[in-house]
Amino acid sequence: MINDRSNFMGNQYFMKRGKYSDYMRMMGMRDCIRSCRMIAMHRGQFRKRIYEKENAQADGGLCHVMDGHWLMYEQPHFRGRMMYMRPGEYISFREMGMSNMRFQSMRRIMDSCL
Repeated sequence: MINDRSNFMGNQYFMKRGKYSDYMRMMGMRDCIRSCRMIAMHRGQFRKRIYEKENAQADGGLCHVMDGHWLMYEQPHFRGRMMYMRPGEYISFREMGMSNMRFQSMRRIMDSCL
């Protein structure tokens, strides 16, 4: 996973294993990569709980990833900006720097994606 801003902020881009001759133009990136992280392969179950509204904190937050690694997309059919979610509790997309974003599709990151 690469980001166009430091500290894993800004737009995220998921890169599968392979060679990329012109990744910046292909992904519409700015001038350079500012941060990146390796996503460990997950072989167990994939479990996630999503709440309809951001003010659902009485139930524990906006989203709770129990197992696995996920990509949330802004548009249907895995298009648009994305956000990587690893196991943990996500209280607010605004706090994560993703305000004004609505997610319309999601997928698990599996070994076939890597």
